[in-house]
Amino acid sequence: MTYGTIGIIGAMQEEIELLLAQLDDRFTEQHAGIVYHRGTFQGRKVVLTRSGVGKVNSAVCTQILIDRYGADAIIFTGVAGAVDPRLNIGDIVISTSSLQHDVDVTALGFPRGTIPYQEVSEYAADPSLIALAEEAGKKVYPERCFTGKVLSGDQFIADRTVVKGLYEELGGACTEMEGASVAQACFMNGVPHVIIRSMSDKADGSAHVNFAEFTIEAANRSFAIVKEMISQV
Repeated sequence: MTYGTIGIIGAMQEEIELLLAQLDDRFTEQHAGIVYHRGTFQGRKVVLTRSGVGKVNSAVCTQILIDRYGADAIIFTGVAGAVDPRLNIGDIVISTSSLQHDVDVTALGFPRGTIPYQEVSEYAADPSLIALAEEAGKKVYPERCFTGKVLSGDQFIADRTVVKGLYEELGGACTEMEGASVAQACFMNGVPHVIIRSMSDKADGSAHVNFAEFTIEAANRSFAIVKEMISQV
């Protein structure tokens, strides 16, 4: 698959810093309070941006990437909390799909995570981008890359009981605050996407101990995967 312009999003500055340092021919501008960096990375035309934290920020960011910059593929990169108990800090999750776990209209009979009156609430990642990410993972971090469902919500999860529910009820691999809204915006515009998350914590109440320590390391791992992916596009 050939892409004209690839949009790369991170939620925090730490998640895009390494990418930004290797962006050639950079031109920076701002829309809706979000800074966008156009340039080339690994010889490919990209637009790199920090969306900010949360689903609204990331959805707005994605729509601007598509409308203003003509992004025809979106990669979301960064850190997440592990939900699947088999995952360890530093492991990588490549999204097969994503779901907004904080959408809860169960009182009206809708399953948790279902957006009422929409045909689709769980958004599948693009198979070609998943395959690229998996190949990159095998090369860069063998035995540490997994595929799975990414759960998103405007909550920093730090409760073991909640984590257990996200895993057992929704089948999540990890939880974060942006991916599914990026995926929904991509779905609504017919643009392929994939989410790549490195585990910075176990989403179990211990994040105050390890989040800051492992965020940089996790962001570095995500960067390595994205760099290898782009080189193979």
